[in-house]
Amino acid sequence: MATTKLGFIVQRPGYKSENPKLALTHAIASQSVEIYLDDEDEVTCDVAFIGDGVLNCIKDQKAVENYQLNSTESHIKMALLCDLNIFVCKEDLDKYGLTENDIVLDANEMGGDLEVKVVPYEEITKMMEEMKHLLFF
Repeated sequence: MATTKLGFIVQRPGYKSENPKLALTHAIASQSVEIYLDDEDEVTCDVAFIGDGVLNCIKDQKAVENYQLNSTESHIKMALLCDLNIFVCKEDLDKYGLTENDIVLDANEMGGDLEVKVVPYEEITKMMEEMKHLLFF
């Protein structure tokens, strides 16, 4: 059984940029490759928000109402529904005065089981070291 590990690191805010949503879209799409893999092979994917990227995780942003755009919040929830690991850097949340109450933590209303993990940067570094492919957005 071969596992290919993909890591997506979001380090930019979502303002005036599609990068954060692209990272999440690619991460979600990575789960559809199973139809092309040999039996027992799999692709796993982790997404981490660091630096200014943690601002993408603020809940109740009004992207749809104000700009008619899908929100990054909905992308995060879709990623959780696809069983992707989502990490948010604790130190960067603290830097902006944000708490876990301020960010998207789950997709419970959509039937999701996984939750966003708020972790120290050290844990994100360990995750990055385990990846076969690492992409920065």
